[in-house]
Amino acid sequence: MSDEDRVRWDRRYADRGSVTVDDVALPAVFQPFAQEFPTAGRALDLACGGGGAAVWLAQRGMDVWAVDVSPVAIAQARELAEQCGVAAHCHFEVCDLDHGLPSGLSADVVICNMFRDSRLDRSVIERLSPGGLLAVSALSEVGASPGPFRVTSGELRQAYRALEVIATEEAHGQAWLLARAGPDDSPAPR
Repeated sequence: MSDEDRVRWDRRYADRGSVTVDDVALPAVFQPFAQEFPTAGRALDLACGGGGAAVWLAQRGMDVWAVDVSPVAIAQARELAEQCGVAAHCHFEVCDLDHGLPSGLSADVVICNMFRDSRLDRSVIERLSPGGLLAVSALSEVGASPGPFRVTSGELRQAYRALEVIATEEAHGQAWLLARAGPDDSPAPR
């Protein structure tokens, strides 16, 4: 990501102000499926922003590693975890995903809300533990105009075809997919 992009994201999070316990939540599109998310294990939150989903996962009993390109967002996420008493279960790190998915342990949950980089697809699948859950959402061309950060119709389903889809939807300019790795899944050949 360019320095200009990083500054833009820092400004966006700074303008938003401090995060509060009201910010702790699973992204809205996944809330109807909250029971699918485990209550123990490891989670990876990509492009975590202010940490609302990461803290929600930690409150459920997960150990969470969350990354974002914005140091301002990461500072807010750390503050939120501290406010909610789950800082010991959250590790937040500034990370530019343009350089790829950082190495680390397998995850029982990978969540990526409103960020999309198709270069990470294979790494995301490989990071999932057997039976692991993937929750990914992005802006979409479906119900909106095409754009550089919008997925095309069916893109998420195709990208994660190696996983068992639990639910997916594309409408109103947003696409999302909730899927599970099989007990011994490996990425589909490319």
